[in-house]
Amino acid sequence: MTEMARRQIAFLGTGLMGAPMARRLLAAGFPVSAWNRDLSKAEPLAAFGARIADSPAEAVDGADVVFTMLSDGTAVDDVLFAQSTVDALRTGTAVIDTSSIAPPIARRHAAQLAELGIAHIDAPVSGGVVGAEAGTLAIMAGGDAALVQSLADVFAPLGRVTHVGPSGAGQICKLANQQIVAITIGAVAEAMMLVEAGGASREKFRQAIRGGFAESRILDLHGQRMVDRRFEPGGPSRLQLKDLDAVAAMAETYGLDLPLTSDIRQAFETFVADGNGDLDHSALLLHLEKINHRKGAADE
Repeated sequence: MTEMARRQIAFLGTGLMGAPMARRLLAAGFPVSAWNRDLSKAEPLAAFGARIADSPAEAVDGADVVFTMLSDGTAVDDVLFAQSTVDALRTGTAVIDTSSIAPPIARRHAAQLAELGIAHIDAPVSGGVVGAEAGTLAIMAGGDAALVQSLADVFAPLGRVTHVGPSGAGQICKLANQQIVAITIGAVAEAMMLVEAGGASREKFRQAIRGGFAESRILDLHGQRMVDRRFEPGGPSRLQLKDLDAVAAMAETYGLDLPLTSDIRQAFETFVADGNGDLDHSALLLHLEKINHRKGAADE
């Protein structure tokens, strides 16, 4: 193992995505210290060689690279700054935030850390739990291009990293990714309902169009979830809505009218408000079925 590969890594946030990402880094030979607000979600990593920390500050002590994978910008603010984790970071440490947060917050974090001599990359990911486990995540990195390149060995076990621009650019690309994901989930769900109403099999329909112009990871993975009606997350609908809210805020900032995004955001807003926030975002099918059931009952 090279000297570079022995960099000490701290991983803050070991939930659905963070835990398999941390396992990938451990399997690649990196020393990893792990922390999670609910320590029971971090403790299983000890069996893979991780050092479990009782606080984020303890986790980052001595780290060369710090990963954060947290629910939103508020959580990242709290863990890094409110809990004084930054005070335990060494000058020259690189913070890689793989959380999905608003671009302005990412830029603010980068500026705050730069004042302390700490590097920052906003590097949200796409690929879900399946991609995290397989090491096939799409990683969108915003920040200094040379820094991203210098961390290629750290990114390699996780997936494919692409430098997309300055600080905040990774997050805006992730939001665009989430637009496509949400709208495509809605399109696949509506198509499933249409073919069934017309007498076709949802499962056979999905098989028939595989490899055609409608092929996508959404059709592959989430289309199968819809056929099987298995909606454990995955990607919780409440987090999909959080991302769509951030898209709406950025669209307002840039003066953009995004009607498809607006429609799907409203659908997820209603679905989550009905108590379904912890179901996978592919479960939007249930919301669309509910709407059509009500319409059908009214037409009788």
